[in-house]
Amino acid sequence: MRCLIIDDEPLALELLEDNIKQVEYLQLTGSCRNATQAIQILQEQNIDLIFCDIQMPGISGLQLVKSLAQKPLVIFVTAYEQFAIDGFELDVVDYLLKPVSFERFLKACNKAHAMFELNKKQPEPTATDKPRKYLFVYADYNLIKISHDDITYIEGLKDYVKLYATNLPKPILSRITIKALEEQLPADQFFRVHKSYIVNLDHLHSIRKGRIKIGDAEIPFSENYKDAINRMTGKIQ
Repeated sequence: MRCLIIDDEPLALELLEDNIKQVEYLQLTGSCRNATQAIQILQEQNIDLIFCDIQMPGISGLQLVKSLAQKPLVIFVTAYEQFAIDGFELDVVDYLLKPVSFERFLKACNKAHAMFELNKKQPEPTATDKPRKYLFVYADYNLIKISHDDITYIEGLKDYVKLYATNLPKPILSRITIKALEEQLPADQFFRVHKSYIVNLDHLHSIRKGRIKIGDAEIPFSENYKDAINRMTGKIQ
């Protein structure tokens, strides 16, 4: 199981890292000091289990878990017992109170491992399952919820994206790669037409001479993404 630790206390990180090394079915993929770092990793990697503190600067552990579209298994590790009810309402595997003995830690891990093995045997989601119609992006120290339908297009800027939407007064700048964001969007609605641009087909107005018109904006498309244009329109004019 690929796991991630999220805790703002260096000592807590070290203890969890040591415990994880003693459990043969756990593979530590990273340790984060805050939710912002964790969001980046969760968007770029497949994580099966997270060990998460609750009281952290900025976004709390509860807020982080609530925001995840595809939630891995979660074990909260915290010094505050008053958040236990909130934690279990998020269907977490376990709620550990610091300081945590290795025996208690192993019990929680075994429970997570059993759930992980059971989930692997579950059938894949069918076409009748209701997909999510929104996503969360981190910007200006907030997790911002944006409906897929409101997004007009997305511009990639190295490790950031600039996201344009009809209900926003200005574009949102978020630290995530365009590839990672593309994987969160429905493939029948959003199309990568250039290494730096993704467009929402529902807002597309016209295509002409290597340019795509969306509202008042003109987006370039690349010959390298000609297949995406063909899937979108049937042909290029």
